[in-house]
Amino acid sequence: MTWSIPIGRFYGTTVRLHVTFLLFLIWIGAAYGMRSGMQAAIDGVLLILAVFACVVLHEFGHVLVARRYGVRTPDITLLPIGGVARMTHIPEQPTQELLIALAGPAVNLVIAAILYGITDTVPHLSGVDFQDPGVGLIPRLSSINLFLAVFNLIPAFPMDGGRVLRALLTYRMDYARATQLAASVGQGIAFLFGFLGLMGNPLLLFIALFVYLGAAGEAQGALFRQLAHGMIVADVMTTRLEMLSPDSRMDEAALRMIHTSQQEFPVVDGQGKLCGLLTHATILQAMHAGKADAMAADVMMSDIACLHPYQTVDEALRLLEENQVPAIGVNDAQGRFIGLISRANIGEIMTIHILRDKNRPASALPLSR
Repeated sequence: MTWSIPIGRFYGTTVRLHVTFLLFLIWIGAAYGMRSGMQAAIDGVLLILAVFACVVLHEFGHVLVARRYGVRTPDITLLPIGGVARMTHIPEQPTQELLIALAGPAVNLVIAAILYGITDTVPHLSGVDFQDPGVGLIPRLSSINLFLAVFNLIPAFPMDGGRVLRALLTYRMDYARATQLAASVGQGIAFLFGFLGLMGNPLLLFIALFVYLGAAGEAQGALFRQLAHGMIVADVMTTRLEMLSPDSRMDEAALRMIHTSQQEFPVVDGQGKLCGLLTHATILQAMHAGKADAMAADVMMSDIACLHPYQTVDEALRLLEENQVPAIGVNDAQGRFIGLISRANIGEIMTIHILRDKNRPASALPLSR
């Protein structure tokens, strides 16, 4: 999502446009123009823009219902395949997730109904054809919204239907098991799409890959959250770290980077307070820009959130997702920096726990490093 351009902020949520979407618009315009002329190109681009305006409204349906349950949505990114709303977390109460998931398709149905009222033309799933010049813009847009509502209710992650299925399953089983089962259904649907794609529809192959990876990612994330329950920051934080001071030069940081596998370097002042972070990418960018003598304080990522060792890993994961940072700090009772916690080291420790628990009793003490 780094190749995205913010185009506005609405109700506390930033809407971003991915550069691939701009390339998609250019491609649509060129395809229509070469086939039917400039007016067709303009009509095609206008239709795509109207569809993605509906996609944004769809995503804000999720956003507004999620906000009712205390779930924030920092941003929405528009891609050629649709919109992606990044929520700080998904509520594990099945009714809440069910309502959040259904809100998006409900918006599309409302839009289709409004457009039907304007044109008195009944939307049809079979009439969804971007390239049909004989159908007006609004009737096509009405049918497309009906299609979006139905398509998003397919019971496969990352579509809304996958979340609906998980919410319904959670009424009968635990969240992690419901996610695994819903993900398996989604992957089965992905294989079906892939088979149909091989029969002559290349677009279905792309959708199949998108659905399969989305289902696998959701299942992995659910396992991640399940393992995090009951763990504290002290169980997963990294304490053996190379640290820099605010006046450390970038050439010094580059040497530290070469001689260690550490991915993030904490910048700590003389009182032991965490001032910021330097990542591999930041250091390399500074060196590439000829800033070898720049100080860490000038290029570091500042305002890094910090936790105490006895806070939960759930809270650490929430902060990592909400702030979109590579790591967060850990402070002792006096506010002095004592370690870092990142997704990478959380994953490593959880993997060790899984492997260890195969051969050790569940009451074994947690690992830390």
